[in-house]
Amino acid sequence: MQVLHDAPLAPLTTFRLGGPATRLVTAATDAEVIAAVREADDSGTPLLVIGGGSNLVIGDKGFDGTALRIATRGVELRGTTLELAAGEVWTDAVARTVEAGLAGVECLAGIPGSAGATPIQNVGAYGQEVSSTITEVIAYDRRAGETVTLTNEECVFSYRHSRFKADPERYVVLRVRFGLEDAGGLSAPVRYAEAARALGVEPGDRVPLADARETVLKLRAGKGMVLDPEDHDTWSAGSFFTNPILTDEQFAAFHARVRERLGDGVEPPAYPAGQGRTKTSAAWLIDKAGFTKGYGTGPARISTKHTLALTNRGAATTEDLLALAREVVAGVREAFGITLVNEPVTVGVSL
Repeated sequence: MQVLHDAPLAPLTTFRLGGPATRLVTAATDAEVIAAVREADDSGTPLLVIGGGSNLVIGDKGFDGTALRIATRGVELRGTTLELAAGEVWTDAVARTVEAGLAGVECLAGIPGSAGATPIQNVGAYGQEVSSTITEVIAYDRRAGETVTLTNEECVFSYRHSRFKADPERYVVLRVRFGLEDAGGLSAPVRYAEAARALGVEPGDRVPLADARETVLKLRAGKGMVLDPEDHDTWSAGSFFTNPILTDEQFAAFHARVRERLGDGVEPPAYPAGQGRTKTSAAWLIDKAGFTKGYGTGPARISTKHTLALTNRGAATTEDLLALAREVVAGVREAFGITLVNEPVTVGVSL
């Protein structure tokens, strides 16, 4: 276990933002993770758990407490069952499943971060979510002081949400188990229209696993969503805002605002999200509210490749980023009456 004091946290995040932690502990085994968590809890020290740092916005003042970096490793593949240590790099794990000829997470290629973070956020993209393949999550329950195994149902997954996100101070994910599919080298049915078009197939068709993964990587790279140290469009947390889910009444009011602002012929994106609910596109809202690709003149700007990503152009502070985020939220609210919600976790700051 490595322990550093007054340790910079910015290099541990994809934004490359944030001040130092009073203490940084890097844990390489489950036992070390549990020991570090117990030590912090027993002493009443605030604890910040860091995986790949791809979903964190840390304040410029840093974190007054113990930051625990999960650096555990371990990949076990038995038939169609995959178990990943929380510290495993997610993109590498997806590549392993494709090489093994197993379907279920191939469209989640290129998503930065660690395996342990995937159930927390119910990571999803291009028609797949980890909730469809996760069978169990092994976690340390800080309240009970013991290691527990939670079934898929017990994780209470929903869009970009889970039991872990709802109660962030309770669980520290140690390992994640997935149930994948052997479809003879083919992908799961392609459900995302953009991916289907790029692959030249109809939604619902299956394609070779490698083709699905490579296509998604190309689509993500075109939007600045694949990490590249030389490309400041990737100095981000990916999608900064979640797609709003509206009740029928809210959607009707939103639709009226769209007609009023953009004309009768304009139809906003609308996707079924359960009975009486409709999901719309945060990226569309941002763009139509006037925040186009590359918006901004300061060190924090909207990505030149995707309106949903806020980026650090190299010299930004967290306050620069938050100022831009607040401007976007206020602009979308004024234009369409919808309040966007940030997807990344904020530490020591808020919108």
